[in-house]
Amino acid sequence: MSLTAVQYGVGPIGRRLVETAVARGIAFVGAVDVDPSLAGTDLGEAAGLAEPLGVSVTADADAALAAGPDLVLHATSSSVEAVEPQLVAAMAAGADVVSTSEELSYPWRAHPAVAERLDAAGREHGVTCLGTGINPGFAMDVLPAVLTTPCRSVEAVRVERVQDAGTRRAPLQAKVGAGLSVDEWTATVGADGGHVGLPESAAMLAAALGWTLDAVEETVEPVVADERVTRDHVTVDAGAVAGIHQVATGVVDGEAAIELDLSLYVGAPAPHDAVAIRGVPDVDVVVDGGFHGDVTTPGVVLNAVPRVRAAAPGLATMLDLATPHVDAGAGR
Repeated sequence: MSLTAVQYGVGPIGRRLVETAVARGIAFVGAVDVDPSLAGTDLGEAAGLAEPLGVSVTADADAALAAGPDLVLHATSSSVEAVEPQLVAAMAAGADVVSTSEELSYPWRAHPAVAERLDAAGREHGVTCLGTGINPGFAMDVLPAVLTTPCRSVEAVRVERVQDAGTRRAPLQAKVGAGLSVDEWTATVGADGGHVGLPESAAMLAAALGWTLDAVEETVEPVVADERVTRDHVTVDAGAVAGIHQVATGVVDGEAAIELDLSLYVGAPAPHDAVAIRGVPDVDVVVDGGFHGDVTTPGVVLNAVPRVRAAAPGLATMLDLATPHVDAGAGR
């Protein structure tokens, strides 16, 4: 029997989730978004599908959730505090939830009270809630954790992720400040802390390794273009900000044991994801081209669904689920 779902958030990532879910045979019974331009629009049309889905987008979450979906695919905000009421309402409707909220990937680190409440809500209603995506959720936390499997011991882990923001969606380009002056970037992106999720990834990886973090130290700096770069959605002039370079360092016993290095800017050369594990034995893995965030996030989310459906009720992280792999229903 096909799963039924509500799509909560019909922005660029939400639309990709819908496309992937429909291909997996998931039937949508509702869709929620506060954008007035989407009100009453068929979800299939909003997601750019060839055929309508017979479900209209509404700002009334209660009405959409009243359909009693098996699953809510959630993509609205990075902030776990902002999405808590949305997640609780979805769980109260009896739905398992998989969300792309970055802070939800490991909320026990910075928002333990919210994590406790979400866990309690899941247990109360007999459903599971998970935050995941490509980053956080896989590239800089779950993947390096899995790659330590053949190691007798591990002393340090370094993960480097380089993404050309010029190939990404417009909201992400805006989030990293592409096209801003350095002063504008400092007052906005720099003040907000850059990409959300690196400390959560550091905490998740430390938990997988059984390490107790003394602290997570984070730096974020603008990457300034040395020549004019034009890509879809954005043009960055020479001297303007192209994006960010951000590093989160997990300190264990006074030493830097985890280093997560993210470069996300328009025109970044040689995109890749690289994991370097220092231990017995050393492990070094490089994914040439890297995991394109907009393309791979729906894969991570939808491939997690069968494991979420089988998981114990409550708030889960990717560490709590069975070994991730592509869903058997994804075809060849």
